[in-house]
Parts: sequence; C-alpha cells; structure tokens
Amino acid sequence: MTITAALVKELRDRTSAGMSDCKKALEATGGDLDKAAEKLRMDGMAKADKKGARVAAEGVIALASGDDAIALVELNSETDFVSKGDDFKAFAQQVADLALKHRPADLEALLKLDAGNGSLDEQRRGMVARIGENISVRRFAVVAKSGGDIAHYMHGAKIGVVVAMKQGSAEVARDVAMHIAASSPRFLDADAVPEDVLAAERKIIEAQSAEQAAGKPAEIVAKMMDGKIRKFVAEITLTGQPFVKNPDQTVAQLLKAHDAEVASFVRFAVGEGIEKEVTNFADEVAAQAGL
Repeated sequence: MTITAALVKELRDRTSAGMSDCKKALEATGGDLDKAAEKLRMDGMAKADKKGARVAAEGVIALASGDDAIALVELNSETDFVSKGDDFKAFAQQVADLALKHRPADLEALLKLDAGNGSLDEQRRGMVARIGENISVRRFAVVAKSGGDIAHYMHGAKIGVVVAMKQGSAEVARDVAMHIAASSPRFLDADAVPEDVLAAERKIIEAQSAEQAAGKPAEIVAKMMDGKIRKFVAEITLTGQPFVKNPDQTVAQLLKAHDAEVASFVRFAVGEGIEKEVTNFADEVAAQAGL
C-alpha cells in the first residue's frame, strides 16, 4: 500500500508523534492506522523506559485549590526549555487537579489515575517519547484544612507553599506562606525536629568546637553546646525563624500577637535535593562534533 502524505498527517494528528515516526509505523503495518497508532504507542513506551534513568532536575510546581484542601505537585524535565512548554505545564496542572480530586495514598496510586486518555503514567511516557526527554512526576502533597484557614503562595512556577492553620486570619496565613517560601524552614517547631537530626548536628558542633572547649569546665562546655543547638533549631524551624517581613520578631511571636497557630505546611522547590549533572557547554558541543 502506498503511504500518502495525507495518511501520515492523519496518524500524526491522532498520535502527536513525529512525521518520520508516523511514516515508518505506517510502512511497518501496511498502512493500517490502528496498528500504526498502537505501534507508535508501544515504541514510545520503550523509548520512555530507556530515558527514565536520566536526571530530570528542571520543571514546575503546579497547584490545585479546593474548598477544603490544596494540592501541590512537582513535575520534572531535563531542561528548562521543556518545562516552559504549554503541554508540559498543562500536564502538571492535570496531575495537580487529579491529586486534589482523588487524594491518592502515594505516588504510585497517583500515576495510575485515569487521565481521560489512559493513566497519568501512560500520558507521561507518551510525552517522554514525543519530546525526547525524561519527564517525571517527582512528588505531590494534599494539605487539608485543620480548623482554620488554608493559604498558599506560588513564586512563579518554581516554589510552591501551602499552610494549614489551626486558627488565625487568612492574612496571617498568607504572610506565613510567603515567609516559608523565602526562608525554607525544615520543621514546624522544636518538638517536630527528629532526634537523629539533632544528634547529627551535635556531632558537627562538637567537632568544630573541640579547640574552644579545650581546658574549659564540663558544665561550661555543655552550656556552650546547648546554646549552639538552640541556635540551630531556631534556624531550621518555622516558629524559631525571624519573620521575613519584620526580622525583629520571630514567626512564633507573630503568631502569638495574632492569636494564630499553624497546623502544618508543605514547601516544594523545583529540583531541590536532586544532584544535577554539571556539563561544560563548549566541551559538550565539541564531543557531539567528534572533536
């Protein structure tokens, strides 16, 4: 059967695959559109699996808001160029909307959700095949109301914060969300800091302060250590940090002044914790040119 340009275009419109891939699929299936579409889908899945190990550290944070909860999602790509595409951003929003609607137990359950044209994971793998980059849904969180207002703050599409209040005004909740975006606290308060985090920091402080502690009485050394630990805890906890809009007061003091209390918060920043591959652009071009 002759593979016409019109037939190739019809398959492309149906699958969004490249023209050359559509032509090859039609040739391999004798011009059968259904079989060609299935072949493209299977080939695309195979390509997606091969690209799955590549580092995807760029991307966007997407947010979906409801009456009683807010969902945050991080969708990653290999390059910032891809993350700025409309299809990429639309997919990120679709993932966030489905996370809010269904509130799945984990990432695996989220990716299995029906997205209207296959599961979310099938759509993701299809995008990988079309775009040629690894794309991954890295994480998501659904934060529900906890007695008070719930607020969010988005810094572009690169940082997203959700704060659930036990009590307090919407204005305070918004201010706290902005503070979290700027100051990146790891924990809510001192009680929320895990013991292993404190133990690890204590070892570092002891090693750094060994010379200062030499010859000093044990009780003085203990007080010195405790002071440094308290400073560390203040730096990594929301309530211990100086409020970004007024560094003369801590967030704890801000909350007390407004009779407010935070129940929980989530902060996502694109690519945080992912070890990015550092490449020299000139060397990369030379390598591709065989030099």
